[in-house]
Amino acid sequence: MFAIVEVGGKQYRVEEGWEVVVDRLNAAEGATVELSPVFVSDAGSLRMAGEGKKIKITAKVVEHFRGPKITVSRFKPKRGWRKKAGFRAGHTRLEVKKIA
Repeated sequence: MFAIVEVGGKQYRVEEGWEVVVDRLNAAEGATVELSPVFVSDAGSLRMAGEGKKIKITAKVVEHFRGPKITVSRFKPKRGWRKKAGFRAGHTRLEVKKIA
């Protein structure tokens, strides 16, 4: 059984026991969060989450971490103007505990 969940405006395919990396969530490490399902597949049939019984997907926050550094450079030719900036996105690793 797998499900398509929406977290932070993006959709991810998850199964029980899987770990998934999403954009940073505002939850403490070790906390349990409930994910909102979009689709649920069970025994080969794919159905929308709102059809039939209510689906609950729970996940545990394993860790928060930052992704690789992305450098952005800007310059204006013939003027000697240069600007360099860096950015590291925050991520959260979730472990899917239960799809019920």
